[in-house]
Amino acid sequence: MRKQKIILDCDPGHDDAIAIMLAGNHPALDLLAITTVAGNQTLDKITVNALHLVQHLELEVPVYAGMSGPLVREQVVAENIHGESGLDGPVFGQLKTEVQPEHAVNYIIETLLASNGDIALVPVGPLTNIATAMRMEPKILPKIQEIVLMGGAYGTGNSTPSAEFNLFADPEAAHIVFSSGVKITMMGLDITNQTVCTPEIIERMEAIGNKAGKLFGDIMRFTLHSQYVAYGLEAGPVHDVTSVAYLIDPDLFTTQDMYVAVDINRGPCYGRTVCDILNTTKKTPNVTVGMAVDLPKFWDLVAASVSAYN
Repeated sequence: MRKQKIILDCDPGHDDAIAIMLAGNHPALDLLAITTVAGNQTLDKITVNALHLVQHLELEVPVYAGMSGPLVREQVVAENIHGESGLDGPVFGQLKTEVQPEHAVNYIIETLLASNGDIALVPVGPLTNIATAMRMEPKILPKIQEIVLMGGAYGTGNSTPSAEFNLFADPEAAHIVFSSGVKITMMGLDITNQTVCTPEIIERMEAIGNKAGKLFGDIMRFTLHSQYVAYGLEAGPVHDVTSVAYLIDPDLFTTQDMYVAVDINRGPCYGRTVCDILNTTKKTPNVTVGMAVDLPKFWDLVAASVSAYN
């Protein structure tokens, strides 16, 4: 089976960490690199987190640091969810793995230009790196096979009543990406909130008995508390994992094509994905939007990846 080449653009982040776990060893995927972007925490913190995860899981995947802040707005972080480090909970050993010297945006551009148009971008944080790459070198646009992103919502947000965090963190970047003409699949809050990681799921992963299962438990047990404090949820969703899972098995998901715009007006809907779910504008759909997920099969997929680690 031909592996799908991907670049995972992220801001680890607890759910980012599980996404890395899934992308790093699944036989359907060829993880070319991890690129980091300021989001859940500052760039230096989340890049260290990415390096720790790669080292702990013994992944031979390079990590490139990208944009340290949004294109226009002031930076926001999600310390209330992910803690001071951006990945509070697990304890890692001494970090020996080093970040690559090249900037993530330059890496994305050069890799896409040298490709056969067979690389999917998987941004699960703010879209600053992807938008910057598009503006720096528009020739990459036809080289992007597709973008499968975590962000937005056709319903309500989580950073504001209107906006989901990743898009609220850099609405202008999201506007560039959603207006690019590239094939986009959006895993928004409406579908990612369905992936609630209950204590039973955590115990299932821990019972696998390997280092990945323990790491999964350390990561997600922290979110049991943070999600309850922030939103009153009994457990935390693994938002970012849906984007990786979609590329592995799209049949797990129910989707709908629709026209989506990003609100970049500095009002109460700043950062909102305006999704024409009823086709009222009659505009050509530009995004495939995730609507529902087969949850038992989704967790089976995650468990299989966790089990595949030594």
